[in-house]
This record gives sequence, C-alpha cells and structure tokens, in this order.
Amino acid sequence: MKIQQEAAHDVSDEPLLSKHMHAFILSHGSLEEALAFLLATKLANTNLDFDVLYELFWDALRSCAKIRSAICADIKAVKDRDPACLSYCHCILNYKGFQACEAYRIFHYLWVQGRQPLACLLQSRVAEVFAVDIHPAAKIGKGVLFDHATGVVIGETAVVGDNVAILHGVTLGGTGKQGGDRHPKIGEGVLIGAGASIIGNIRVGEGAKVGAGAVVLIDVPPRTTAVGCPARLVGSRTNPSTLKEIPSDTMDHVSFVTEWSDYVI
Repeated sequence: MKIQQEAAHDVSDEPLLSKHMHAFILSHGSLEEALAFLLATKLANTNLDFDVLYELFWDALRSCAKIRSAICADIKAVKDRDPACLSYCHCILNYKGFQACEAYRIFHYLWVQGRQPLACLLQSRVAEVFAVDIHPAAKIGKGVLFDHATGVVIGETAVVGDNVAILHGVTLGGTGKQGGDRHPKIGEGVLIGAGASIIGNIRVGEGAKVGAGAVVLIDVPPRTTAVGCPARLVGSRTNPSTLKEIPSDTMDHVSFVTEWSDYVI
C-alpha cells in the first residue's frame, strides 16, 4: 500500500512522527479503515463517543462502494492538482478539506438512508471542527478538491459535478426563505476561486472558471470565466473568451488578467 510506504518513509526521516503515523496510518489495513479512525478521532467529544463514531464510519465505508470510489478520486485530485501536497499520506493526515469532504460523504450516505437527525448532527460537528459547512442533502461528485477549505458553505439543494476545485471562503448559497431547488449547480471541471459567492438556483457550466471574490447571480456558460461583483464574463456577455483547458486541472486563477485596471481605490 503506497500510503503506508509513504508513512514508513516519513518515520525513517523523522522518528518523532512514529507514534502519530502508527496510530493513523501504519496500524490500519486499508485506506477506509484509517480514514474512519482519523475522522472518529477528530469528531469525537464528550457526547460523541469515539468507538461509536468509528464503527459508524467504518460501517458506511465498508457498505458503500460509491463512497470508496469517490475517496480514491478525491485523494488523487489533491495530490495531482495541489503542488503543496507532499504525498497521499500528507493529504490524509493534514488536509482538512479532504477530511471534511470524506466526512460529508459519510453523512450524505446516512441522509439518503433516512437518518437525517444523525446526518445533521455530524454536519454540525464537521462545521465546528473543520470550518466547512456542507448540508447532508447536497450532491457532490468525485475527484473534488477543497483547497484550504476554511469557510466553505454548500447549501441543501446544491449539486457539484466531478473534478471540481473549490477554494476557501466559497459559498454555494440559496436565496429567500422558500424551500425547493434554490442552490447552485456546478458543472464538471469548474474552478471556483477564494471568497466567491454563487447564489441561487443557477448553473455554472462545465469547465468554467469563477474568479476570487466574484458574486455570481446568473448562469455562467461552459468554458467561460466570470469575475467581479456582480460577476461579468471575461471578453463580453455576447462573445465571452473561451477557455481551452479544464480550469480545475490547471488551477490557474489569473490567466484572464491581461492588463492593470484604471480603477483606483
């Protein structure tokens, strides 16, 4: 198992990591078992017993092949797209965006099973521990990268496609207090920059890019870039610039900037 090989290598280089690596990586027989142990350790408190959480998480991961497939795609996405990620082992142990995403997958599984109160309790606990608030009913594809992740909020009817990259401080929010389908739909391969807010039942098309700090209130066409507050398309509304590469693969946040603005604060 490559992850265990990475952990053993880290221990040989830095013996102070020995106890930590054995507890969270080397003593477990699979990625799923290690992840169940890690999440139970982080989320347990005086009213949520570690043993109960561990059995709950481990059972969900053993029972659902869809979750296991998504975990593998997620960890690969982090390692491939984030140059700061040293190894798969580093991702599991130190990337709270990855940890929060996999916790979401478990409480979404519980939500679908009809265990909504438990799913909501775990959502609240994850928000407290990781500062990532994802409603259990939201639908998130695989190969998703939450980079840094602090302050990410994803609402109840939001849908996030495969291979999406979301930076810290991003909100996929609803409008008004009415129920129904009120949150954004994010297409495959989308990159959403830090602090962006995408509000309402709108669609961000496949392979699009949303710049940092943008406030998006209407649909973003596929392969285009939306920037500003309120957001506008780079190029023009009628003839926007077209992205040639998948932005979540390149993680390029600034290629649309061609010159300094005349605007001065």
